[in-house]
Amino acid sequence: MLTLGIDSKPKLSNETFCLLRDIIYAKCGIQFGETKKYLLETRLARRLEEKNMKSFEDYYYYLMYDPDRAKELNQLLNCIVTNETSFFRDPAQLEAFRKGVVPRVAEDKARSGSRNLKIWSAASSTGEEPYTLAMMLIEDLSARGFGIEVLGSDISDRVLKSAETAVYEKYSLRNTPETFLGKYFVPSGPESYTVARKVRDVVKYRKVNLVDSIETRMIRGMDIIFCRNVLIYFDDASKKKAVTHLYDSLNKGGYLFVGFSETLHNITRLFRPVSIERSVVYQKV
Repeated sequence: MLTLGIDSKPKLSNETFCLLRDIIYAKCGIQFGETKKYLLETRLARRLEEKNMKSFEDYYYYLMYDPDRAKELNQLLNCIVTNETSFFRDPAQLEAFRKGVVPRVAEDKARSGSRNLKIWSAASSTGEEPYTLAMMLIEDLSARGFGIEVLGSDISDRVLKSAETAVYEKYSLRNTPETFLGKYFVPSGPESYTVARKVRDVVKYRKVNLVDSIETRMIRGMDIIFCRNVLIYFDDASKKKAVTHLYDSLNKGGYLFVGFSETLHNITRLFRPVSIERSVVYQKV
């Protein structure tokens, strides 16, 4: 049944909302509660226009039965992912990373005869977080002979493409210290900057669904993982699945950062919470 709003634009019915949110949940574990119906409707409205579809019901059937449904499902995920981020976001956690966690990991590495650190920025969005981590590691460890590998991943191929381009407007750099801006960015326009090649060379990107055991199985041997402001979008079952995959990707004794508003309490006992530089970080035991 075609459902229209008062302005003749397609209206998302409760029934179709439930069908669409079930597709999204099955694919990536993101849960759209009843209160998020308007958000989903708003984000998919433009997709309906681009596909010249008259209703959300048409879009649902397209996702279910069209030969190009797999490609369109990727577009759907691109529409629903939130990408608000910036360089040097949440400085308290970055201080814990730089002054507390990295020295501990580097010391353990040196003691075992290894000189390579591997970091994973899970849900890296448009790349600000992995590039921030890479710059800090280059600043502190390169002169000591450490090799640095940073992996950035996201479920959205659109944001990954943007991250690989590595061009950012001035607003994204609003929290960036002047010393880092001068050393690790190149002006590329009146109001834009490009991340320097020496930083881009240590960051690689990959499309990864955090609740997919096959995709996460390819990521192993990480020393530190950042997975901030992601778990809040999952229900408990998806949280447990994603956190288990992150655990498996970490080396023994490795560290996991989650967002300030997130906790692993009641999700898993696989990690030990550790207070470092006034931030709570989770360590694999």
